[in-house]
Amino acid sequence: MIGAIKNLFNKKPSVVTRFAPSPTGFMHIGGARTALYAYLWALKNNGTFILRIEDTDTEREVPGSIEHIQEALSWLGITWKYGPDKPGPFGSCIQSERLETYRTYAQKLIDKGLAYPDPYTAEEIETFRKIAEAEKRPFLYRKHRPETFGKWDGTQALRFKVENPRRMKWHDAVRGDLEAGEEALDDFILIKKDGYPTYNFAHIIDDLMMGVTHIMRADEFISSTPKFLSLYEALEITPPVLVTLPPILRNDKTKKLGKRDGAKDILEYRKEGFLPDAMVNFLALVGWNPGTEKEVFTRAELVQAFDIAKIQRAGGVFNEEKLRWMNKEHMKLQSPDTAMPIILDIISKHERVRDLGWTVTPEKIRIIAPVILERIEVYSDIETLITDRELDYYFTEPEYDALSLRWKGEADLVNTVKHLTKIAELITPVTTWTEEHIKSVIWPYAEQEGRGNVLWPLRYALSGKEKSPNPFTLAHILGKETTLKRIDVALKKCANAFVQ
Repeated sequence: MIGAIKNLFNKKPSVVTRFAPSPTGFMHIGGARTALYAYLWALKNNGTFILRIEDTDTEREVPGSIEHIQEALSWLGITWKYGPDKPGPFGSCIQSERLETYRTYAQKLIDKGLAYPDPYTAEEIETFRKIAEAEKRPFLYRKHRPETFGKWDGTQALRFKVENPRRMKWHDAVRGDLEAGEEALDDFILIKKDGYPTYNFAHIIDDLMMGVTHIMRADEFISSTPKFLSLYEALEITPPVLVTLPPILRNDKTKKLGKRDGAKDILEYRKEGFLPDAMVNFLALVGWNPGTEKEVFTRAELVQAFDIAKIQRAGGVFNEEKLRWMNKEHMKLQSPDTAMPIILDIISKHERVRDLGWTVTPEKIRIIAPVILERIEVYSDIETLITDRELDYYFTEPEYDALSLRWKGEADLVNTVKHLTKIAELITPVTTWTEEHIKSVIWPYAEQEGRGNVLWPLRYALSGKEKSPNPFTLAHILGKETTLKRIDVALKKCANAFVQ
């Protein structure tokens, strides 16, 4: 029994991480990566991941943002144990529904003499600030702290009282040992006049109540850390592990990626046909180095490999070309049964396809899917193929001039007719219509007469294009009947050209 009790107290606390966005409408790449790192670390340690909504800045809140955040994370496959739709034992995960909790802890600070109502107007504080600027010194509110405090009635802002301004030192899991001078400590606002807590106060109380052990955060919070530490100390809280993530840089590495640099809402990538597995894989590597040459990871492999000790200090570059390459690699991992309905849906719904009346069937798409997948990096590329008429010859008779059937340097169509006639003769008896069988009957003749001489007119007769899949692939996809029909059409075009 004694041994069991000792084991209980010696047990390492479970890892709890959180992603705590503000509902301001835009789910950017940086936020998605923060959520991903927190999620991976919780999974790796059999811990808990929490989605918390920090909606205390009511002026910036955009209606529908909470649902948007949930949709974005769900698309990425990031799930939460507790969230805005799943309250925990600590209550709601939406800060605006936790106001009483913040008041309770605010009162604890008041009782300790470590919080007081702000007696100044905004105009008076601005005057203090201008005086400090004129005297070329940092503005510190605590230099104007009143000697006596009235009772806080909830209509005034409540400020934290920094009792012992001093140099603050702390450890960050990524940045190492950091410190800041006493000028970084000031009497900051805990609860605003409107009754809502500030970020500086609310996130610390929430992390305490929710048992958060690791905080994945952006580097912009480093400068505020001394304030956080002073509040931890006042409330006698052991700070969680701070994990400051590197900034995400634009492609030229000169500054952080922003909207002006093409940064998009994460769900825009879903619209463009990117796979969530590819986006997760890509984001994980923007600031984290697994220490190997491996770049393509499944989700299970990411969880196994992820380690906060390997998060880099230097900024990670968001390179959309690399993202497209990554997406292509993950498309290769998909089964045909997964890719086929996606391709079918895109082609069937395209306006040009409907206008032209293409007959689009699952059987047809199943045959052409491998060729399409070779030519695209994201599924939205299929729309470009349709617009550029790169798929027309699979569904409609190609249009071309007979002279286009000639191989390079040939003056007339005599050899073209000879070769197409021979090809039709060779493939007519073929009963097993596969790419391999088609090639096996045509290839010896092409080797004898010259590959370009034989295969060029066949390719052009089937597609009407200078660039297309090889003629054996085309013939297989089109089927024997259509292939012979198009060869016959080409021969008739040649005959008409002779007459003219």
